[in-house]
Amino acid sequence: MEQPRWLTDEQQQAWRKFVEVLVKVPAALEGQLQRDAGVTHMGYLVLATLSERTDRRLAMSRLARKASASLSRLSHVVARLEAQGWVRRERDPEDGRVQIAVLTDEGYDKVVESAPGHAEAVQQLVFDRLSPAQVRQLMKVCESLLENPAEVR
Repeated sequence: MEQPRWLTDEQQQAWRKFVEVLVKVPAALEGQLQRDAGVTHMGYLVLATLSERTDRRLAMSRLARKASASLSRLSHVVARLEAQGWVRRERDPEDGRVQIAVLTDEGYDKVVESAPGHAEAVQQLVFDRLSPAQVRQLMKVCESLLENPAEVR
């Protein structure tokens, strides 16, 4: 039987700080978006992703990948956005099995209205606290962590 690969003291400290960031920053962004825009962070991410497309459309499966969400979770989020009139779903005319999420004009207006407050929150929570060199380091660290993510056995 293999011995566990225990964290070193330094790794343990870094890991706990990383977990704290993973918990506190998303919670703060969720609170800001709920309070100021009446939308969840995942809902905002979906709206923003669709708004960046010239045709404001994306297959649900691709949207799920871009939002780092399961198709099931994305479906629930999109259903809530549909109820608000911000998104609608259509069948792909070339492949009826594929659903397309489409940002409505009202949804686009919602992103435009919500973006300044969200950007300010991200600035305050993250980038105001980092030097330009640290921002570059953060980008490299994130790229490394996201590169070919391994599954835990």
